[in-house]
Amino acid sequence: MSFQPNRSVLFLAMLLAGCAVGPDFKRPPAPGDQRYTEKEMPKKTAAAEGLAQHFSAEQKIPGQWWTLFRSKKLDELVKASIAGSPSIDAAKATLKQAQETLASDLGFELPQADLALGAQRQRFSPAAFGGTAPPTVFSLYNASVKVSYGIDLFGGLRRTIEAQGAQVDYQRYQLKGAYLALTANVVTAAVAEASLREQIRATREIISATEHQLAIVERQYALGAIPKSQLLLQKSQLAQARASLPPLEQSLAKVRHQLAVYVGKTPGKANLPEITLEDLHLPQKLPLSIPSKLVRQRPDILAAEALLHSASAQVGVATANLYPQITLSANVGTESISSSSLFTNNTDIWSLASGITQPIFHAGSLKAQKRAAVAAYDQAFAQYKTTVLQSFQNVADTLNALDSDARTLAAKSEAEASSKEAMDLAEKQFRLGAASYLTLLAARNQYQQDRISAIAARAARYSDSAALLQALGGGWWNQPNNGEVSDD
Repeated sequence: MSFQPNRSVLFLAMLLAGCAVGPDFKRPPAPGDQRYTEKEMPKKTAAAEGLAQHFSAEQKIPGQWWTLFRSKKLDELVKASIAGSPSIDAAKATLKQAQETLASDLGFELPQADLALGAQRQRFSPAAFGGTAPPTVFSLYNASVKVSYGIDLFGGLRRTIEAQGAQVDYQRYQLKGAYLALTANVVTAAVAEASLREQIRATREIISATEHQLAIVERQYALGAIPKSQLLLQKSQLAQARASLPPLEQSLAKVRHQLAVYVGKTPGKANLPEITLEDLHLPQKLPLSIPSKLVRQRPDILAAEALLHSASAQVGVATANLYPQITLSANVGTESISSSSLFTNNTDIWSLASGITQPIFHAGSLKAQKRAAVAAYDQAFAQYKTTVLQSFQNVADTLNALDSDARTLAAKSEAEASSKEAMDLAEKQFRLGAASYLTLLAARNQYQQDRISAIAARAARYSDSAALLQALGGGWWNQPNNGEVSDD
């Protein structure tokens, strides 16, 4: 059995299906700023130890931005973290969930069909209709296909799908952000490890030199050449140097344990490479995107934009709920008192139905829901602007930090060289009896402090270089397939 719907009704439904109430989303325009900082954008940092870092708007940020440090050990560490990090697996699963939810919503755009098969045993009494015949017992079999379709006249369903599509975009950028955060954390931790190893090596050298000097002082004291007070001062100096070592070793162990977590392994099974400052090379040329591109690069800004898009679509959903909802349904099948004759002639059944629901009185709840959706959009827009402002702040902070790091290192290196020269001179004068032991002690303390400070200043240039690359978005758009993440 078939039926022919009215063609004018179909045409009207198709025409109305092209409409969707509520606002159409438009991406917020990029800021028109010409620079990140108050003054003109820098071309390069100050020079330190003969190296200045140059900034270039023409240089692309590599998709694997950490390769700018030219360290095979670092590359291996980042690769291992991407492959093994549970946080990346969680972000992938969340994206997959959003994608499948969208696929589910898309199914509601098409008619829904269900097959129903039924059999029942029934006793019928003619007395219900005034008859006197005895009750009859019979079986009833049926098979039918039900097709239903909701005409999306005012675009409520399409706005719902639009909102879910924006949620998919949000989770996609969250995944990119998780990659960026993970790789930046690994690089920063690796730099911290390298710095701590250098500080530990310097501290051990200072301890060794102090032990050697103690042996000399002990011989001088045994010969009566110096008072006991100088011997005690030397022992105190050695004890202080030794006491400074365990905290550094503890900090190094914590960094190694954190790196193990980043690669998704326990500290006992991580088998991580040992990274030193010698394994890293300071990037002398750093890419610096123009400000107008930043909002199209940073995953957190793009994620905030996706939430704004979703909030805009939800306004459309709330608006559509104020208008009529129309549904069409058809039921075609067969019905028989015998299973053997279920699909024979004269057993066909069919029904057609349509319905329209127009909200009349909901005590203001539907209008309140729309006002709430508009307020949610306003909140999302404010959050988007906050994210953009903070992103510009991040870039400005790192640019200033890089220049400050270079100037600090230049001063620290000069201080280290001067205190080393002063210590060497004090040692010679002390052996010749031209300087007191207190003078030597003060010179040693100063050199130890200056050397450790210089090591920390060198490491800061690496850390802040990584921070700049992270603040600019990490170059995911320059990866193969535009940074799309595989399930491998």
